[in-house]
Amino acid sequence: MFDTPQPARPGTLYIVATPIGNLRDLSLHALDILKSVDLIAAEDTRTSQVLLAAYGIQSRLVALHEHNEASGAARLVAELRTGKSVAYISDAGTPGISDPGARLVAAVRAALLPIVPIPGPSAVAAALSVAGLEGPWLFVGFLPAKAAARRKALDDLAARPNALVFYEAPHRIVETIDDLLVRLGGKRTVLFARELTKRFEEIHTCPLADAPAWLAADENHRRGEFVLVVSPPLDNKSANDDEDCRILEILLEELPVKQAAHLAAKLTGSRKNALYDLALKLKQEP
Repeated sequence: MFDTPQPARPGTLYIVATPIGNLRDLSLHALDILKSVDLIAAEDTRTSQVLLAAYGIQSRLVALHEHNEASGAARLVAELRTGKSVAYISDAGTPGISDPGARLVAAVRAALLPIVPIPGPSAVAAALSVAGLEGPWLFVGFLPAKAAARRKALDDLAARPNALVFYEAPHRIVETIDDLLVRLGGKRTVLFARELTKRFEEIHTCPLADAPAWLAADENHRRGEFVLVVSPPLDNKSANDDEDCRILEILLEELPVKQAAHLAAKLTGSRKNALYDLALKLKQEP
């Protein structure tokens, strides 16, 4: 255990977690490093300047983001080889988790130079800490922006036994929740962690079946950055209980298989793929 300041070491890269909203979440260890390194690389220098100015940090600042990470990483490796110490920070949270940083780390490791993590704020960790989950979870991050690719990704995830953790932006939250409902079923629970550590932070938990109504109830529910934590499937059985069969039989009298399965998923909360398989089976039966 260290109880005294730990300044940066020469020729070392530090991956530093920074606040996701509340500037006071910056750790003392992170402060030691950011104040003592020769160079700070940042995802967005304008965003990071606000944090650095709040703590009176005046280290040299350069940009390293998703569009220049490969070339920027090479320059930082050169700086490290001269003995300079470097810290990397993303706009918020822990670099490399749905943020740039992975290519930089890979380049520095390939150069056989030391890398030190400085842990701290992470939106996914903050959301999971209030989700009340005991079993394993799978961090997905951002789903594809295009609808077809997003639905394909969810179909691939639907059978996983884990809880699922997603990031989502406000302009896509409604369509993402609609797809989660259809692809994963309404019986699973979703936790909305909105604007974590910020002034309008909100945590809300409900069945996926109720999630669209919650979003529609207040326009503020659709604002800010989201972490979504979807509970694991209640069990591993397919959609084969009496209620699912009864509803599908009624729908199949008027609708094609695909439409019947889609509507049945909304009515029952069962997975669409399982209902589609069941509908095909019912169609084939005399």
